[in-house]
Amino acid sequence: MSAPVSIVLASSSPRRRQLLALLGLAFTVCAAEVDESPQDGEDPAGLARRLSLAKAEALAPRVRGLLIAADTLVVVEGQVLGKPADAAEARTMLRRLRNRWHAVYTGLTLWDVHNHRLCTQVATTPVLMRNYTDVEMERYIASGDPLDKAGAYAIQHAELNPVARVEGCAANVMGLPLCHLYRVLRDWGIVVPVYPLASCPWAVETGCPWSAEIITEAPERWCLEGEGAC
Repeated sequence: MSAPVSIVLASSSPRRRQLLALLGLAFTVCAAEVDESPQDGEDPAGLARRLSLAKAEALAPRVRGLLIAADTLVVVEGQVLGKPADAAEARTMLRRLRNRWHAVYTGLTLWDVHNHRLCTQVATTPVLMRNYTDVEMERYIASGDPLDKAGAYAIQHAELNPVARVEGCAANVMGLPLCHLYRVLRDWGIVVPVYPLASCPWAVETGCPWSAEIITEAPERWCLEGEGAC
């Protein structure tokens, strides 16, 4: 099939804009505001999936092309860490995450409105944080960077360099799992100019042993019933 007339990214996140642009795709941005409160008994994967779909649903009536929506959660010991309200909360989060594993979940929804195709999926990345010092942490907090980040950190921050190890998609930790996105676009016949291994900053710098498995994995189990194949 030919590419959709337009691609709309349902997010104001500068990190998602950066990552999507690295794939060589032209798109516009239209942020979607939704209630992000978890439902009773909802697990992190279910919450991330539901919120990404809600963002797409909020914009679908105004879009005729392809919608891309995502929602990213940082989870430690089953607790979701959102964006810190202030420096004190950022400090609490960074201390809690320091030198330990946690998980990053991103719900990713693609909605080809014109062709009536919808796919929603969840990418999960286990992350081990570095044992950064209090001095490093305070310098990072003073920069203001943690205040608009889930979990109060950015994997790509060069000065703090907070992450020691990832066991999955690193772009997912930045907010947009590129290989998961590429897999659906490829299966829908939408041309992606730049392959994920040549666009993901982490993969370009260090390589990625998980890319091949993600891209070849059949995503049908993530599709919503009755909405067509992913």
